[in-house]
Amino acid sequence: MASDNPGLPNFPERPATSPFWAAPPQAANPFFPSPPVVRPDASGPRHPSNPAYPSTVPFPASGSESSRPAAQGRFNSLHAPIGPPPTQVPPTSNYLQRFPTPQFPTTVQTTTVSGRPTGPPSFASPPRTNEPTPIQPSYVASAAVPNFRPPPQAPSIPMATTTQGYHTTPQVSLSPYFGRPISYAPPPPPMGVAGLHLRDSLQHPMSGPPTGNLQGLVEDFSSLSLGTVPGSLDPGLDFKALPRPLEGDVEPTSLSGIFPFNCHPRYLRLTTSGMPNSQSLVSRWHLPLGAVVCPLAESPEGEEVPIVNFASTGIIRCRRCRTYVNPYVTFSDGGRKWRCNICALLNDVPGDYFAHLDVNNRRVDMDQRPELTQGSVEFVAPTEYMVRPPMPPLYFFLIDVSVSAVRSGMLEVVAETIKSCLDNLPGFPRTQIGFITFDSNIHFYNMKSSLTQPQMMVVSDVEDIFVPLPDDLLVNLSESKTVVETFLDSLPGMFQDNTNVESAFGPALKAAFMVMNQLGGKLLIFQNTLPSLGVGRLRLRGGDPRIYGTDKEHLVRIADDAFYKQMAADLTKYQIAVNVYAFSDKYTDIASLGTLAKYTGGQVYYYPNFQIAVHKEKLKHELARDLTRETAWEAVMRIRCGKGVRFTSYHGNFMLRSTDLIALPAVDCDKAFAMQLCLEETLLTTQIVFFQVALLYTSSSGERRIRVHTAAVPVVNDLGEMYRQADTGAVVSLLCRLAIEKSLSSKLEDARSFILLRVVKALREYRNLYAVQHRLAGRLIYPESLKYLPLYALALCKSTPLRGGFSDAELDDRCAVGSTMMTLPVKKLLKLLYPSLLRVDEYLSKLPSRLTDLKDIGGRLPLTIDSLDSRGLYVYDDGFRFVIWIGKMVSPDISKSFNVDFTADPSKANLPLGDNEITKRLMSLLNKLRESDPSYYQLCHFVWQGQQPREGFYLLTNLLEDQMGATSSYADWIVQIHRQAPQMGSTATFFALGTKICYPVGCFLYELVLRRSYYYEFKTPYLRISYGGKLKE
Repeated sequence: MASDNPGLPNFPERPATSPFWAAPPQAANPFFPSPPVVRPDASGPRHPSNPAYPSTVPFPASGSESSRPAAQGRFNSLHAPIGPPPTQVPPTSNYLQRFPTPQFPTTVQTTTVSGRPTGPPSFASPPRTNEPTPIQPSYVASAAVPNFRPPPQAPSIPMATTTQGYHTTPQVSLSPYFGRPISYAPPPPPMGVAGLHLRDSLQHPMSGPPTGNLQGLVEDFSSLSLGTVPGSLDPGLDFKALPRPLEGDVEPTSLSGIFPFNCHPRYLRLTTSGMPNSQSLVSRWHLPLGAVVCPLAESPEGEEVPIVNFASTGIIRCRRCRTYVNPYVTFSDGGRKWRCNICALLNDVPGDYFAHLDVNNRRVDMDQRPELTQGSVEFVAPTEYMVRPPMPPLYFFLIDVSVSAVRSGMLEVVAETIKSCLDNLPGFPRTQIGFITFDSNIHFYNMKSSLTQPQMMVVSDVEDIFVPLPDDLLVNLSESKTVVETFLDSLPGMFQDNTNVESAFGPALKAAFMVMNQLGGKLLIFQNTLPSLGVGRLRLRGGDPRIYGTDKEHLVRIADDAFYKQMAADLTKYQIAVNVYAFSDKYTDIASLGTLAKYTGGQVYYYPNFQIAVHKEKLKHELARDLTRETAWEAVMRIRCGKGVRFTSYHGNFMLRSTDLIALPAVDCDKAFAMQLCLEETLLTTQIVFFQVALLYTSSSGERRIRVHTAAVPVVNDLGEMYRQADTGAVVSLLCRLAIEKSLSSKLEDARSFILLRVVKALREYRNLYAVQHRLAGRLIYPESLKYLPLYALALCKSTPLRGGFSDAELDDRCAVGSTMMTLPVKKLLKLLYPSLLRVDEYLSKLPSRLTDLKDIGGRLPLTIDSLDSRGLYVYDDGFRFVIWIGKMVSPDISKSFNVDFTADPSKANLPLGDNEITKRLMSLLNKLRESDPSYYQLCHFVWQGQQPREGFYLLTNLLEDQMGATSSYADWIVQIHRQAPQMGSTATFFALGTKICYPVGCFLYELVLRRSYYYEFKTPYLRISYGGKLKE
């Protein structure tokens, strides 16, 4: 049910706290606004069914219902003006030339409706009128009279009435020819005259069924009808029936039956499981062609990656391409030879690895060999895979102790969390640890085990930095644990009276590098003040709105000083990974600091306006996970692929050591990497392409290991099959990284246009496969596998790194979120783009306090204001924060349970830990949600319905399906995609504004006049009706 929110409020630019979220848009370039629409319900389209590659279940659709009025003054208002499209000239020769075509002025003619009803708006549709006679299904299946024309009759167009701003339309009988058409009430969308067909294909109400192979239509693709056109029985677009990923990310399983030895999709996902066999198919694909790899993804219990130790035999590899033995190699010559599946070279089987073959040429010991039966395996590497002895796990902390760091409470939380994790750091008893603190000076700490308390040494010359006692600044944790704990206990009090506001971060970073470069390890930086002294000092920038929209716009989103990129290269060379924890209520220049994490395989954690009362639990959880999760040290990764295919570009946080070798000083289960591939040959001659990811690393226990993931995909020669085998999650993940990288070298508008262009070209190409055959004017055709792609593309354009302009997001917010999105695995990224919205008031009131399954609370809801009921309580979860929305008419038992002063500072509103049963159930639910994905900790923000500006900032601006400010709604976005993808090769024709087209039907002469891109008139000898049913004459 819709809530009764007030009209559009004026939101401030940014509340006091906004982790990874920026202020609501103030003045942004619109994406693509569209005309007013009304959204009556209807059913959704059918989906294809392919016996060779099973498709997923089509998205649900509702039945035909009464028209729903569009609420005034809401955030999802779809009533936005639109300008005319580029003028298009009609064809120079066709059958219409025998009729005069005078030009009409390109002004919009307004219409008046007499007899406007008064009183409150009606929410029910008027009774059906002028319904076409139902046609029997047997008539549809008949192909004997494809060009049948019944006697001419005046066209019957549903009339739309306007009542106090609410549009209602009569229900129209659904066409029996298309599976579950989706309705979209007039006025029609901005897509040109999609109803103008060639002479032989003109369709009018009650003029007979459309021609074409309808059974093939149902099997091959799904479609959305975007607007009623004269002669079409399709009602149009239904907002409710638009596809939404309410089930979250669905991993592809179409190849599991064909290639059962493939690694699990959590480790490797291709953008399409149908590899094109030619360059021409690649050129028509238009979407990114590549893969997303998460080599250390967490496995469910019982599905751990097996460890194989060949001992004296040595690891079995192809001597030419260096591929590791895997389930797709074949054995011959009685088991004495094996053929590489990547390069087809015949290799010798070592004597210690020999086994006889059975009658099917399978090794008799195959079931005892995990490397021959599983797509993911981990080999223990011998000494020849080491250039030095395995390094111990090393954690070095570089901590800002300036006045802002102390007053915010950051120093206290960091010291407390590190101390609590000392016993859980991986690698005991080999783990090394060290500390440096800094303000305008640099403080080193000697923690030798022979000391009873640490010794602090201060270096004040930041221009010529040096390291005192270089041998005692890194200590073995098991030996010096007592000294380390003493230091952490005293650290907050040591600087509690510090009044130093300067930051010598650059010299401190160089000092940390000088201490760590002998061993490598992980450097954790806690930065609270903009660097102001010594090398690497930074300046305030990004405050000039005039640079946005110019060629200099991107410069504020990249490092301001080359020192940071050079330091990142040096750190990577010596196997040092950097994680940046940034805390500040002012500009911190995440663009520069984040460079350290970008090229060392690290990540950025951003806590704007850090306050201990609000952010303590979030910082403790995320820092503890960073310290205690299993980490792969001094790693390199390479992905091999079959003949004729190669990877061309890599995207993520790493340093590319050679053309295909990725250097990762440290990597963990929360990091994913994307890469694009291309065909080296004009035509692939193989039927299958193999991929193998190999990660060579040092485990925390000091063992050198190689994790290998292998997958096989078929080669296809059909573009439609490529689209049917597409993986939306992988496509969006790769597209996201490409767009964010584009924003670092060009304007935000260019990055958004890049996303739209890729989607439009792909859907247009797919449409061209079927539009001519089935004559589907006014329909957006898409493969079932990519039904969520337009929505995710809209979410990307509305995401913090890419949305709007200067006033739509803080610069640090853009850079921090962009850095995070570059590292997220597919499932986590899709949740950030399309968060979950759950209604939980019924669960809090009725269900038992113990929650065993999240399904008990019901399914996810669409991200639109119409999903919010003023009698409900909702949880919005994007993986980084919770927003608890409480309706005005919620149950009194629930409203009394939350004793929070919502009129106070928004940044101080946190989850109340009451003793009542309802708050305990809510806490149990939130903990359950956190446990489902522990990589980040979600902060809670409470908002009441109508409480501004909190409601607008925390929730309403993030309901991405609604129109907010200058951004498009989901319905507008779909229409815009349809407009941008002309039906090339289909029966639709586009005409210039003011063009009059006349054509005979029987003894009547009909006339169409295009007034606007979405507005045209339909004339008969007796009546002139504007499209939408308003009486003109």
